[in-house]
Amino acid sequence: MPAVSKGDGMRGLAVFISDIRNCKSKEAEIKRINKELANIRSKFKGDKALDGYSKKKYVCKLLFIFLLGHDIDFGHMEAVNLLSSNKYTEKQIGYLFISVLVNSNSELIRLINNAIKNDLSSRNPTFMCLALHCIANVGSREMAEAFASEIPRILVAGDTMDSVKQSAALCLLRLYKTSPDLVLMGEWTSRVVHLLNDQHMGVVTAAISLITCLSQKNPDEFKTCVSLAVSRLSRIVSSASTDLQDYTYYFVPAPWLSCKLLRLLQCYPPPEDGAVKGRLVECLETILNKAQEPPKSKKVQHSNAKNAILFEAISLIIHYDSEPNLLVRACNQLGQFLQHRETNLRYLALESMCTLASSEFSHEAVKTHIETVINALKTERDVSVRQRAADLLYAMCDRSNAKQIVAEMLSYLETADYSIREEMVLKVAILAEKYAVDYSWYVDTILNLIRIAGDYVSEEVWYRVIQIVINRDDVQGYAAKTVFEALQAPACHENMVKVGGYILGEFGNLIAGDPRSSPLVQFNLLHSKFHLCSVPTRALLLSAYIKFINLFPETKATIQEVLRCDSQIRNSDVELQQRAVEYLKLSSIASTDVLATVLEEMPPFPERESSILAKLKKKKGPGAVSVTDLEDSKREGGELNGGGERGPDTSAMAASNASTPSPSADLLGIRAGPPVGTAPTSAGSLLVDVFSEAGPAASSAAVNDDGFLSSAPPSEDPAPPLSEADELLNKFVCKNNGVLFENQLLQIGIKSEYRQNLGRMYLFYGNKTSVQFASFTTTVSCPGELQSHILSFPLAGKYKSVRRDAFGPASYFAFAHQYIWIKNMLTIASTIMC
Repeated sequence: MPAVSKGDGMRGLAVFISDIRNCKSKEAEIKRINKELANIRSKFKGDKALDGYSKKKYVCKLLFIFLLGHDIDFGHMEAVNLLSSNKYTEKQIGYLFISVLVNSNSELIRLINNAIKNDLSSRNPTFMCLALHCIANVGSREMAEAFASEIPRILVAGDTMDSVKQSAALCLLRLYKTSPDLVLMGEWTSRVVHLLNDQHMGVVTAAISLITCLSQKNPDEFKTCVSLAVSRLSRIVSSASTDLQDYTYYFVPAPWLSCKLLRLLQCYPPPEDGAVKGRLVECLETILNKAQEPPKSKKVQHSNAKNAILFEAISLIIHYDSEPNLLVRACNQLGQFLQHRETNLRYLALESMCTLASSEFSHEAVKTHIETVINALKTERDVSVRQRAADLLYAMCDRSNAKQIVAEMLSYLETADYSIREEMVLKVAILAEKYAVDYSWYVDTILNLIRIAGDYVSEEVWYRVIQIVINRDDVQGYAAKTVFEALQAPACHENMVKVGGYILGEFGNLIAGDPRSSPLVQFNLLHSKFHLCSVPTRALLLSAYIKFINLFPETKATIQEVLRCDSQIRNSDVELQQRAVEYLKLSSIASTDVLATVLEEMPPFPERESSILAKLKKKKGPGAVSVTDLEDSKREGGELNGGGERGPDTSAMAASNASTPSPSADLLGIRAGPPVGTAPTSAGSLLVDVFSEAGPAASSAAVNDDGFLSSAPPSEDPAPPLSEADELLNKFVCKNNGVLFENQLLQIGIKSEYRQNLGRMYLFYGNKTSVQFASFTTTVSCPGELQSHILSFPLAGKYKSVRRDAFGPASYFAFAHQYIWIKNMLTIASTIMC
């Protein structure tokens, strides 16, 4: 950089800054600034032409005023004029003003680009660096379009000075981040990669930042950089601190470059070339060995640089996950940091060990530090370190230590920081479910979890325990007994009441033989919590009460009295009022058999991925569950008989399995409205989409209050081509829904679902002609021995005729034939759906 001459001191600027600093009030400062702005404006508009020094001085004053927080709306053109100066200081101030004040959408960008082009072609390294810095600072798309093809040429040119190469590499990196579509390396790729062999360490450091960014987006194009990076890393690691004197930082050779090289290698899998891989393993072993050596300096800068390289090396070892020896050594090295006096090192060690715990080679080595991690969870002052300790316990948990880790996490949960309690609750719930061998332990754990941190137990957690209890016959009695005892506590969390109401409503009969938990005692215990609960919980308890009437007829009078009181049937909340009235009426008029059918036990939930895992996965940051954990939980979670995403709905609890559902019930989602934003389908496609796997597409026909399809706008789209009947039948080998029969006049589709011994089937009839059907009837025939297993119901009447102008070019009808299997008996009913 050229030396500043004596006349570049800009006395006027120094005086102005001194005046601003001496102002006693904000008003005085503003008055002085306004006076100076008026003076500068008059100078710029004056007849007398200003020399370069004056322009530079006034532009500097404007820049200083802007940095004080005041708006500047003039002087931009004068700054652009400074770019044409041959003096370094004038050109520098011009570029500085443009970098700070000129917007990327400014009208002056073209003038600025012309000045930059002149400087880039001048071959003056100082001016070229100023121009490259300005491009990087502004980083507009217009500049990327103008210089994206020019900068790579400057970067790889043989006669370009090292300082310009550094600036060019970082400038290109900036343009690639803002406009990646405009920065196309193409023919320059191999020459940019070979910058890793440059003798100037500054050029290598700048180039590797660019190559790392490019490799993340286009790894195949830059895969040749791996061998060069390993070679450069080997030279740095094996060198002494005296070999790279200009790039040695507190006895650590080139720490920044070493970290960047290790980070670049993490963009690629382990090298396939045996020689390259062996050389890299040797480098990593050398880094681990140096970590064991006594420090060469007591300065904190020395330890920071040394540990930075070590942690990047460990990250690379974890990324490769193919060298058991290195993984175990890395784990042992991190274990030494767990008790280090430096908080940052303890934090980083815990964070890295969380990742190591997911490797099959190092998992056992991580487990050896369980006592140290538990101690950190209890004694650490920094909440972020405690959170990392909890994450590590979660990651190292398996069947051999699950009970110990869950117990420690529950113990810590009582005093845990409020910011991490919800995540801790989710992790405890996941571990208890994932590694539960004795489901009584699982129930105890979840109920204890609700007792300790009830406010942080989300719906997914108590939904999940109910799903598992319903699906596990061997734990239902124990769950009812345990939740009954938990509800006897004077202070009981509302989530505990929800779980208790649901489980006792379903399985209270399993503990009713004990006089201490007789039906009336159970009811009185639940009802004692009723007035303390929110509306949704009260609704659930009302459903539990009607379940009690089915389980324990002796409680019928007591429960009816509760339902009949004014606080229920005249409740201000519509949901509670409706439930009370309907349940009271149901218990009064329904026979014992009907009541037993409507209020029988909930069926098992379908097995799906746990909703708790999905909730934890949404959480961002290092505490979030990893993909490996999710995959493991899916594999091992199959041992649990739970898993519906649906929660235990209280209305479903009240009428779990109706053996003769209402004909107008929307059993299969036939009447579900279309998704928001669904485009209307044509009349031809309407007949087909109804039978698709994704569910009926009724976007062009809405359902009115009477259950009939309302009119849909006509469409001119042609009907799909017809398929042969045999081909249509073959689809049902693997599918439950589809077109059963189709010809030029009629299309018949079927939609069905099956759950254990229950099945539901719907037949749809579509009129594909342009004329109306005068009458239409259906019959169901069951040949052979099947007839003896059928309870026949009279089939519903005829289709009503539909005019073409009411329903568009095609008339659409649907019958619902409902097949309900009950104890190997098939009941067939046919009703008009529309």
